[in-house]
Amino acid sequence: MTSSSFQRTLILPAAVCEQAAQYLEQAVRRTVDGAAIPLKAFRAAADSDYTLPVSVVEQAAGCLLVLATETAQTVRPSALRATISVALSLRDAVEALHQPALTTRYW
Repeated sequence: MTSSSFQRTLILPAAVCEQAAQYLEQAVRRTVDGAAIPLKAFRAAADSDYTLPVSVVEQAAGCLLVLATETAQTVRPSALRATISVALSLRDAVEALHQPALTTRYW
């Protein structure tokens, strides 16, 4: 996962994008607020080398966590873990951008 220093974008692995799109489709079907915009972006991600705006990735992670919460009592534990895993992968990618750059110089 890499980021551009000029634009607030992330390049995500194809597998993560595809899984996120699948779960976002479920979120849209369950009418999770705000899931339609990231779904559209994740569906189109293959056309842009899996580069997505950070805000969309953040929104997608939130939507997937809401989906996990809403379906926790009705899906298999393995399906719930998979949804949460993708959401946390997205969240971790965004959090990595907020970490200060490591320097070799000691203060």
